[in-house]
Amino acid sequence: MRIFFVLLWCHLAASASVAREPEPDKVAHPGVFLITIDTLRADHVHCYGYDRIRTPALDLLAEQGIRFTQAFTPSPVTNSSHTSIMTGLLPSSHGVSDFGVPLAPRYPTLAELLKKGGYRTAAFIGAVILDSKNLAPGLDRGFEYYDNFPEITTTKSRWGHLERRGMEVEQRAESWLNAHPAGAHFVWVHFYDPHDPYEPPPPYSEVYKDRPYDGEIAYADSALGHFLAYLKKQGWYEGSVIVVVGDHGEGLGEHHEDTHGIFLYDSTTHVPLIVKLPEERDAGRTVDAQVRTTDIMPTILGLLGVAVPASLDGDSLEPFFTGLEAAPRTVFGETEYPLQFGWAPLRSIRKEGFKFIEAPKPELYDLHADPGESLNHYEPWDGTVQSLRRALAELSAKSPTTGKSLPTAVSASTIDELHALGYLGSADARSATDVPEPSLLPDPKDKIGEQNLLHTAMMASEDGEPDKARVALEKVLQLDERSAIALRQLGRIEMASGSYAKAVGYLQRARDANPNDVTVAIEYGRALESSGDLSGARNALLASLKLNPDQFDVRLQLGRVYLGLNDSNAAEDQFAAAVLLQPGSSEAQINLAKALIHQKKFAEAVGLLEAVAEPSNRNPEIFELLAQAYASLGRRQDAQRAQLRAESLQISKRPQ
Repeated sequence: MRIFFVLLWCHLAASASVAREPEPDKVAHPGVFLITIDTLRADHVHCYGYDRIRTPALDLLAEQGIRFTQAFTPSPVTNSSHTSIMTGLLPSSHGVSDFGVPLAPRYPTLAELLKKGGYRTAAFIGAVILDSKNLAPGLDRGFEYYDNFPEITTTKSRWGHLERRGMEVEQRAESWLNAHPAGAHFVWVHFYDPHDPYEPPPPYSEVYKDRPYDGEIAYADSALGHFLAYLKKQGWYEGSVIVVVGDHGEGLGEHHEDTHGIFLYDSTTHVPLIVKLPEERDAGRTVDAQVRTTDIMPTILGLLGVAVPASLDGDSLEPFFTGLEAAPRTVFGETEYPLQFGWAPLRSIRKEGFKFIEAPKPELYDLHADPGESLNHYEPWDGTVQSLRRALAELSAKSPTTGKSLPTAVSASTIDELHALGYLGSADARSATDVPEPSLLPDPKDKIGEQNLLHTAMMASEDGEPDKARVALEKVLQLDERSAIALRQLGRIEMASGSYAKAVGYLQRARDANPNDVTVAIEYGRALESSGDLSGARNALLASLKLNPDQFDVRLQLGRVYLGLNDSNAAEDQFAAAVLLQPGSSEAQINLAKALIHQKKFAEAVGLLEAVAEPSNRNPEIFELLAQAYASLGRRQDAQRAQLRAESLQISKRPQ
């Protein structure tokens, strides 16, 4: 009888074990939800030991998942850091080191690989900085739905135009999932809220009145909490892989860096990373070994049994889940953002308790004795320095050296969006980086005060506070009287305020500081034109064309200047050149028609304007010019019809 009961118990236990196993489809295709929280320092999260904040959603995931205490991003810039998360590659490998740089098709993304594996894929972003149409081309690859920002918005508020609040991002993700409930999902949700300017909504604005950065984090955590509650309500939470990670941190004044992007200290590279496995496997585990955000992609693929691409810079974190691996991984860091200011880029390596930063003035820190990285131990002959420097050199040798992608041509409005978010783009630096070796450029450590002031000025301009921006920029000029960036920003402020003579003064100084900068030459010419100095504007714009004859905007502006100088023949030449550069530009065609009418070439003007005066065209200026040309040719009925069309379009454009 004893043997019978033993056998019966074993049979029941085996049956219960089989019954507890999830369905095969759930094993093969668990839901995958990746949540990235922008600008999130690890040491400002409650479950990472920060008692001055409440982050219940992150704390819950830490209890039910695996918390990595020493996770690091390779880049302190949003585009580069997210691309590394999505590809498992360092910025020097995937090439996305600047805004608007497209991700090359040869680098597969996590979304592409999961979509091939049968997943429904969608992404929901919190800021235009990750918009795949302009500033993050290629990041949408593999996503069935990528929630970009609308190209045209009526709001002047940053909300909806530049950013989305976390709750809105979460609601947009819920709406898509409600409309696509079937199948396995890979959904990426990006909360941008902790990024500056720090403007948490109530009640977080009151609770964290003196610490708005923490208020933004607490608010983002509440949006995360709503999303987790939704997943539980749908029955998807338990069986899913959920990864939450910061893309980079924030300086908050440490090492004199107010925000991020310039330095590679832990303040901007140490991020929280939490992984919740299906059925809460290994819940509550804490991993203290050093890991990387480049490890996220191979980890997710490994958990799903999907083949991992060869030659990744990251490795699966799965050995840490069960304690099979405890050795820290080497962390590399890279930032080329200082180049936008004309300063040297930085590289770093974090290994065996030391961090080495390659810079014009190199740095070495003993992280065990000096976790705040305050005491530089660099000596060129030091054995640790030589070892770490050799490892950085080996990485550079393995990284792609040819075929790197260049920034796409971004529009003026996109550049304005970058400035409104507190960033400079490649057009802001131009020839400032035209030197034989980056190491010959200034060390960012010597320039960080300028960067903070420039950032303050950009945000003040966006907030409609030109006086505050002026004060900050004048302080920059006290530090560097030839700062072309500060001089250009001052010139733009004075142009916007109608102080054209002041704008001319600043932009002339900017041109003198950077004579090969095409953009400065254009802005200088516009300022001269606005101030009434048409001859000076003509000379400045002609000088710009000598640098680059294929400048559409300069051709248009120079043509207008020639019209102002009553030189319609020269104006026609410039507008015709603009049409050749951009044949589909109605602006160029309209201006060319004006020059033709000015020369009494009415038949040629009519031929040009009729080609663009389609019924769908809603530009009244086209029909006004047509009416003028028709009347001059004696075609009165045609002139009347064109004039009526122009008046109708003008009425429709008036605010109701």
